Amino acid sequence: MRAVCRTIAITGLLLAFAGGTVSAPQARKALYSPSPIYPELAQRLHIAGSVKVTLTVGADGLIKDTQFHGGHPLLVEAVQKALKEWKYAPASSETEILVEFKF
Repeated sequence: MRAVCRTIAITGLLLAFAGGTVSAPQARKALYSPSPIYPELAQRLHIAGSVKVTLTVGADGLIKDTQFHGGHPLLVEAVQKALKEWKYAPASSETEILVEFKF
């Protein structure tokens, strides 16, 4: 019984210490984030869906890199055009943000 209590106490202490050293991801405020324009050709062809993209935002608030995770090429192109104008608030380091656009 003592061994079980000791194990529970040690586990609790380890979790408490681990919780103190883990920081939550820093939220970045979008200062300017225009929505992508639904392409006319995609509308005529009844192309719909979503485009997911991981943004790497530099400390200066500008998007440094994008990694697209699916989506029709016409929709991806529309998102790429919109993202060229996006700007985030400055921060102390780079941040990765997952964004989903639904068309």
